[in-house]
Amino acid sequence: MDEMSYCSFSGREEYKNHFHPGIYVCSECEHELFSSSSKFEHSSPWPAFSETIHKDSVSKHPEAWGPIKVCCGKCGNGLGHEFLHDGPREGLSRF
Repeated sequence: MDEMSYCSFSGREEYKNHFHPGIYVCSECEHELFSSSSKFEHSSPWPAFSETIHKDSVSKHPEAWGPIKVCCGKCGNGLGHEFLHDGPREGLSRF
């Protein structure tokens, strides 16, 4: 399996359309975040995942406007947001 660095928000999201088997890791510390098996196609400009690979893969910080801010569970690198009930199936989130 390949390891793929995730989330630089540089405008060059090379993994949005990347569906090869592997593990997505934090671009800062290489902490495991998501498995390619939880990745799905979505209209957002970034890769979309329905669940984290480990319970401690990310830390979550609720924001006043709705989505939950998501950071690397190891180093705190900002990864984006969790959108509740916006996953590929009913009841699943989108990261």
